[in-house]
Amino acid sequence: MGLIKRIREHSFELQHFIILFVILAIFQFALTYLNKYSAESLISNTMKLYKEDSVEKLANLSTTTLELLIENNLSKDISEATRDEIEEAFNIIFSQQTLQENINEICILITFNDEIYTIDDGASLYSYFFQHRLPSLDNNKHLYAIDQYANFKDEFKKSEKIVSIMSDDHSFYNFVPLVLRGEFQGAVYLKITPNIETITEGIIDSYNQMSIIFTSLVLFGLLAMFYITSFTVEERDETRELLFKESEAKLKREVEYKKESLFTKRIYHVHHKAEKVMGFIKEEIRNLNTSNIENFKYITSKYANFVSRVIYDMKWYDAPIHATRNPMFNSNINEILTFQVNHIFNRVYGHDSGYKFDLDLDENMKNVMVNEYVIWEVFEPIIQNAIEHNNHDEMIVTIKTHYDSRNRKGYIYIKDNGTGIPPELLEQDDDGIQKMFKENYSSKTESINSGYGCYLANEIANRKCGWLLKAENREEGGASLIIIIPKM
Repeated sequence: MGLIKRIREHSFELQHFIILFVILAIFQFALTYLNKYSAESLISNTMKLYKEDSVEKLANLSTTTLELLIENNLSKDISEATRDEIEEAFNIIFSQQTLQENINEICILITFNDEIYTIDDGASLYSYFFQHRLPSLDNNKHLYAIDQYANFKDEFKKSEKIVSIMSDDHSFYNFVPLVLRGEFQGAVYLKITPNIETITEGIIDSYNQMSIIFTSLVLFGLLAMFYITSFTVEERDETRELLFKESEAKLKREVEYKKESLFTKRIYHVHHKAEKVMGFIKEEIRNLNTSNIENFKYITSKYANFVSRVIYDMKWYDAPIHATRNPMFNSNINEILTFQVNHIFNRVYGHDSGYKFDLDLDENMKNVMVNEYVIWEVFEPIIQNAIEHNNHDEMIVTIKTHYDSRNRKGYIYIKDNGTGIPPELLEQDDDGIQKMFKENYSSKTESINSGYGCYLANEIANRKCGWLLKAENREEGGASLIIIIPKM
């Protein structure tokens, strides 16, 4: 019913499309048949006449010239000057492919010890017939001539008749027997491709009138169709433009909403971490004495800068890129991981908690041009995730860095020895993103605020830092999250 309704609604346009299609089809079939039949007949007859009247005569004439030139000089005492003249005469014959545009290739084929040799210059020809020296065996030249001659050389030697082969592109491959003083020596090979531009022009001229009629009919049909459908097309374009504007406005609202939503979740996720860090600062102040003042400065400055970054991020949900990636930043990945483990996670999960952090850091790891405290926001939730999903009796979180100098890539591995990641969270969506990095995906069911940590880490790493995140389960048990830094 829907299809019938649509045909009725557009019946006016459909009728004209059908009429135009029928007209075009009829004339196209008629012209195609006439053109194909006439062109094939004309070219076929012309090529046959050309082969008999010109191609074979030209090949035979070249061969006869070579035979006379060789025979007339074989019995003479040849001086150096005479030799140069003979070689020059041979070269003139071999240069026909440059002197006449329809001759593409010319050479002499000879056989010795079942090997086929080709001669295409005067010096080699003189050396062979007058000094009885074989030319060099070069199988990379005149391959087609050698292959064809090998197929019929025995029959060719017996009959001593011209063999002419015409290819699909109307090229003629001619093999003329070379006979000196009644003795068969080989064959003269010429590839001749006639110029059929004149024939083509004649075909085009003969069909000009029919083409004009056909073009006129098509033009009138298109003009009529344009006149009839122009009003409908204009109205359709106006409607489509309004639809595009509405879709554009809707898409902008969705993008802004997504940015605001991500901003809100990121701030919600890090504000309690900032509160925790403020508690660490107070603890450092309480423990301050004259012996640890330098260490106090280093630790509290890191804490304070992280809190400052959190406050800075609260200004806008789409911070400028230069505030995240900039040549002025020179962040040490190993130092950041060491600080987070020693001064954040070890303060929360001390030695009595049953957690152990194992650092395996590559000294060759390059620094990155990314704000250090943006990197904190990537590493912290991933390490926290490894801790919270680890229910092993002896809980070990292994953090490893590796620099691939050959491919200029950095790898950060955060592993645990827990139960691993549920297989459904390792599956990828249509965009190639694993579900554990999607919003609101989590293996924790008791918390309404779960599913943000890995999601935010992936968003920040991918969109702000240009890094890649990948998760997998380890064969020996537990999970491994891999951060890939390209082009370090």
